[in-house]
Amino acid sequence: MQYLLLIHGDESRFSQAQDAPVNPQMQAYVAALNKAGVMLGGERLKPSRATRRVSVREGKTRVIDGPYSDTREQLGGYFLLEVADEDAALDWAAKCPAAEHGTIEVRAIVPTPRY
Repeated sequence: MQYLLLIHGDESRFSQAQDAPVNPQMQAYVAALNKAGVMLGGERLKPSRATRRVSVREGKTRVIDGPYSDTREQLGGYFLLEVADEDAALDWAAKCPAAEHGTIEVRAIVPTPRY
């Protein structure tokens, strides 16, 4: 099964620069995911102030700059995993270094039918 681990935390603690080094704990975590063969993808995200939200109402497109709501935790990155079950996904989430100062949201992926 595929699971998305969404990393939420205080954005001021994230290393946002594109060329900023990833901390050694996160590097080790990614290496462990790769060694286990469960990581399908994952990336850091730019800060919420760079967010653009799009909605279409009555045929009119609306683009809103910045975060939609003011929250204490922002989405800072994600990992897409292929694991046996939810317990395995929760185990990997608990091992993520970002869980020590933020929250890892674990969401199952609903397979899209191929038409």
